[in-house]
Formats: sequence, structure tokens, C-alpha cells
Amino acid sequence: MRFSLLGSGSSGNAILIVSGDQKLLIDNGLSFKQLKLRAEAIGESLDGLIGVVVTHEHSDHVNGLGVLSRKMGVPVHITRSTYSQLSPNLGAIDPVHHFESGDVFRIGPFLIASFRTTHDAIDPVCFTVEANGHKLGLATDMGAANGLVQTRLKNCHALILESNYCPDMIQNSPYPPQIIQRIRGTHGHLSNRDMNSLLAHLLHDELKIVVAVHISQENNSEEIVERMTKKMLEKRNHATQFMIASQDDPMPIVDLEKIETAGAPPPVQQTAF
Repeated sequence: MRFSLLGSGSSGNAILIVSGDQKLLIDNGLSFKQLKLRAEAIGESLDGLIGVVVTHEHSDHVNGLGVLSRKMGVPVHITRSTYSQLSPNLGAIDPVHHFESGDVFRIGPFLIASFRTTHDAIDPVCFTVEANGHKLGLATDMGAANGLVQTRLKNCHALILESNYCPDMIQNSPYPPQIIQRIRGTHGHLSNRDMNSLLAHLLHDELKIVVAVHISQENNSEEIVERMTKKMLEKRNHATQFMIASQDDPMPIVDLEKIETAGAPPPVQQTAF
């Protein structure tokens, strides 16, 4: 299984997952042109795209659904409540397949497990996706990583985790107070501290890679996220690879078959004299 974040942040979100010659998108907030260009930039294409699964109705996650559906006939999988909140400006979407939060379903080679999250949307969900013996977990656009989130994300080989804001930086944010309150609330976003706490619960010897996403340009910095996370991994003596996804550029595609098992680094051998 291979995956890439083609976009991550307020300018548009889309995650491409590949198994063999079949492909899946989680969300599509990108224009058709950008989606195609970003896939090509990492050596992929939209050929073989068999479905899009949607987390929630915010524009940066759904703006490209209508055009993609009409141009390629790609089925959109979405909860009924979320579908009811889509903007008419998206135009016709067909075909549409509905699922309920908590459902487990299959699209081609991909086994998808949905789970409910806390966010300021009508019916927000996240997913785990399994194919070819690998499990990818997503935790983004949520205000709290509760017990359900932790349970559903156990034993993943790859994790995509939101690290939206730095608690210290947001105190001096240019945002209006009500927006700051929304971001920091239980239906907002995960902070760097929240992400690291969640990751600490999810570390195991088979976790190969963690990707931090949805990093605020105003209330966070990649340097802070990287420093905190790598420090935590080193403290846990864990060799999991770590990457940060960009808002403006696609992330190099990650092939889980080619990453060695993370685990802990081997102990240093002591020489006896």
C-alpha cells in the first residue's frame, strides 16, 4: 500500500491511497486541475481511482467532489447527514453511496472502517484503511482524541495525525476571540500537545511512519511540531519515521512495503574486556 497527502490545510485536503492499480481518495478539497497535477508530481495519476470517502462537509475537504464526479464518474462515499450539508455550488454528484458513522465497508481492495469524531460539522468521521496487510489511520479535524479514537487507531502501520496549533502561539493569534475559542474547543482541532499525547498511546513496534497534517500557518510552525514529536519519539526510544505534510505541495509518496518495521532501535552491544 502506498499513500500521499496531495494537500493538507485550509487551501484543500486530499489523501491518495494506492493498492496495486486501484486508488482511493480520502476527501477532495482540490480543483480537478490541482488534483491531477499533484498526483502527477509524485509519479501517480488519477487512473484507477475507484472511490472517494468523505470525512465532513467543510469546503476545504469537499470543494473538488462535484467536478471529479462529473469528469470521471468516481463514486463518492459519504454519510447522509454530511451529504445533506454539501453546497449546491458543487453541482451534481453521481454516483453517491451512503454509510453511517461506525460502518465498516469495502471499496475494491480497501477495507474502510469509519468512526465518529468531535468537530464543528454535522456528522464528522475519520477512517482507517486496510489493504495488502497494512493499516493506515487518520485522525484530523477533531477537537478531542477520545477513547474511541485511540481504540480505532490501534495497531496502524501508518498514522496521519492533525497537529493544528501551538497552545502558546494561539494566545497571541490575530484571529478573533470566538474563532480562537472554536479552534481550542472540544469540537475544534488538535493541538501539538494533543497530537503527541495521542501518538504516545498509539506507538507500537509495527508503526512505520507518522505524518503530521493541518498545521496552521498563523498559530503554529513546522519547526515546533517536528521538534516536539521527534523529542517524544526519542524519549520513547522509538524509530518511527516522521514527516510533515504541506498545504501547497504534495507529499512524496510513501510505500509501506519499503519501510522497515519501526520498533525500537536495537540495543547497543557491550564489548566485554
